[in-house]
Amino acid sequence: MGLNKAKANGRARPPRRIVLLGATGSIGRSTVDLLERDPDRFSVSAVAGGRDAAALADVARRTKAEFAAIRDESAYVALKEALSGTNIQVAAGRDAVIEAAVRDADLVVSAIVGAAGVEPTHAAISLGRAVALANKECLVCAGAPFMRTARRMGAHLLPVDSEHNAIFQALGGEDPARIERMIVTASGGPFRTWSKERIAAATVDEALNHPNWAMGPKVTVDSAGLMNKGLELIEAHHLFGVSAEKLEVVVHPQSIVHGLVTFSDGSVTAGLAPPDMRVPIAHCLAFPERLTTPARRLDFAQIGSLTFEAPDFERFPALKLALDALGQGGGLATVLNAANEIAVAAFLDRRIPFSGIAKHVAEACEAALRDGYAQEPASVEEALGVDHIVRERSRRALAVDTPSGMLTLQ
Repeated sequence: MGLNKAKANGRARPPRRIVLLGATGSIGRSTVDLLERDPDRFSVSAVAGGRDAAALADVARRTKAEFAAIRDESAYVALKEALSGTNIQVAAGRDAVIEAAVRDADLVVSAIVGAAGVEPTHAAISLGRAVALANKECLVCAGAPFMRTARRMGAHLLPVDSEHNAIFQALGGEDPARIERMIVTASGGPFRTWSKERIAAATVDEALNHPNWAMGPKVTVDSAGLMNKGLELIEAHHLFGVSAEKLEVVVHPQSIVHGLVTFSDGSVTAGLAPPDMRVPIAHCLAFPERLTTPARRLDFAQIGSLTFEAPDFERFPALKLALDALGQGGGLATVLNAANEIAVAAFLDRRIPFSGIAKHVAEACEAALRDGYAQEPASVEEALGVDHIVRERSRRALAVDTPSGMLTLQ
């Protein structure tokens, strides 16, 4: 189903129907904030979450959702009890989340963190749904087959990440063949000015202390090591059809300029906004119109100056690993993403040092090339199969087990 228009023959438009996957995470909470500010403009078909039944029930009630799905089957009873007395349907498990994803909707907001979001999002685009894409793994883990499905089914993808959303707006419908350079910016995270040795020994609390953005723990750790920028370049490659050699990262500490495009005539367009995820989310929710958001407005006289610098690959080796995976192509990005997700979880559980994240990802990529499972996946299912192999190997290598997202000793 496509995005509905503002009016039809002078009649007021019906509310835009929304499915919200990852409703209890950072992006989900920001989305709910916007939906509540304009309740007559949106209706919620379904919400889905991971394992926090109380938080998901709260979202379902606040948004008057028709259906609530929780991935963790053990949370079903708690969710059912929390929603007793309402008309909200409740289900649990993998299939329930997929059911939420394919509910009748004008727009599916894909905000599940990690590879768990790939299958339900792919189910949505397989029906030609419009998707506001906040899940990196759809394009990093399974970019080529995911985009083939989107093109075949006519599914409209709207980027939620601030960098990709800025680039999407900066492109303004221009011919992609006229693009000479596409740049995503990085704040530099909490370790931008730290030495290599100090970064290697960083604690979990230090890694989670981002100077500009309030995000979930996995994304915040990726940001601290600049892995998130490498993942975003891989996303941009698939989302915009731009070759690896035209993609670039620039460190921009103020987080005001989020993405830039250089065209063949030498002109540059850029997307600027305050560091508030409600801005790109609002752009996707109302596209092609615009919502009014509570985000602060930019005061350039007060900002004074905007600075830019090149990334340091020696201090931030994770970014170099991602760029190498993008350059080599095939299925190496799938391997990189899976190994990184397990390594970040191990770091957050204080089982490996911060430097161990990039070290493990490098070893996983080398093993995949050596053992022959880094080829381009032919389908999303094949990509998820490689993802599973790498995760199992990573769990053994790091001596952890994460069947339900919680790390425990083996």
